[in-house]
Amino acid sequence: MTDAQSFYGRWARVYDWVANAPGVSSWREQAADSLALAPGDSVVEMGCGTGANVAHLRERVGSPGRVVGIDVTRAMLDRARDRSVRTGKTVHYVQADAARPPVREADAVLATFVAGIFEDPAAAVDAWCDSVVPGGRVALLNFQRSPSALAAPLNLAFEAFVRLSAPGTRLSTQSHASAFERRVRAARERLTARTVDRRYETFAGGYLGLLSGTVQ
Repeated sequence: MTDAQSFYGRWARVYDWVANAPGVSSWREQAADSLALAPGDSVVEMGCGTGANVAHLRERVGSPGRVVGIDVTRAMLDRARDRSVRTGKTVHYVQADAARPPVREADAVLATFVAGIFEDPAAAVDAWCDSVVPGGRVALLNFQRSPSALAAPLNLAFEAFVRLSAPGTRLSTQSHASAFERRVRAARERLTARTVDRRYETFAGGYLGLLSGTVQ
């Protein structure tokens, strides 16, 4: 078992509460909207965790569609399966490494709050883009520091959050936050290189960034 599996396995219940906290749902709605899904589409969520996005995705693809959630941590998937709103005939969960997803020819891929945890985020984004059909959409939603001059105190909280949410590191809080941001930036740069019709939005005072694009 990896450090990440052990960490997220222990904290699956708390993670689920945070992932569904008041106010977070609107961000997930906008991430789902960025995929331009239609009834009958298939969509894969990479690093789905406890399935917080599943209801939003299922609503958009309808009963003819398919939602696949991929996560490496069994406890996270078990938690997702315990919630009826995150299950059903159109929803399938797979325990696998989201950086090497065992799926092909999906209509869309969504990855929320995971790009910063991969050692090689650009390779992960390549795998995600390769998982969709030409013309399919890929979207990345990630935390980031806010550029606002008034946000300095909250940026310190961001650094602490990154430290706590990325187990197994021995880096200092500040250097790990920088490493996290480099990984997110690398993921966004690769998605930019692989897609057209891109759209970038920020939420929560600049602390969230949503980048989506169409794979050529």
